Amino acid sequence: MTAKIYTLAPRATQMLFLHVELDDVEPKVWREVAVPETVTLPKLHMILQYAMGWCGCHMHEFQFVDESYGTPDPDWGGAVLAESRVTLKRALGRTKNFTHLHDFGDGWTHSMRVRRAVPRDPALTQAICLGGENACPPEDVGGPWGYGELLEIIADPAHEEHDAMLEWCGGSFDAKRFDTAAVDRLLAEIKV
Repeated sequence: MTAKIYTLAPRATQMLFLHVELDDVEPKVWREVAVPETVTLPKLHMILQYAMGWCGCHMHEFQFVDESYGTPDPDWGGAVLAESRVTLKRALGRTKNFTHLHDFGDGWTHSMRVRRAVPRDPALTQAICLGGENACPPEDVGGPWGYGELLEIIADPAHEEHDAMLEWCGGSFDAKRFDTAAVDRLLAEIKV
């Protein structure tokens, strides 16, 4: 009698629906993005940069339950593991919540959580922005505190720094502006 050999079909890759929220700012800045669980952390970082509106020119770090991933820098310190080949699925393990630190000088923290997972459509080759609210603060504004100060100054035309701050922002800044379609056009550049 010949023994039957059973093989398990590979589990379909999941799309993870992530809620991303920028901590300590008003109005609240958030995004919902869908990414494959197999996305590497460097690609996830770029997806977050495009979705949030950052330029991607600052150091960053992902923090999961017991491990932090980023680009190790002996001059900066800290104990981060190299992120280069780590997938989101591997880094998550059993947790659904993690953080993304952006621009250590300004100190931005994105609180992130997996809202749900669904089977991935094999034809889907990019991350998708499902929604969001409010503009990302300008780069190098000074973190949450500096952003709050910027909003106060540009809201007050009588403020002595009003014109200078508007010029620094490129002439205008609308804290309520967010365009999902524009984010998706950027995300199309990142193949996942």
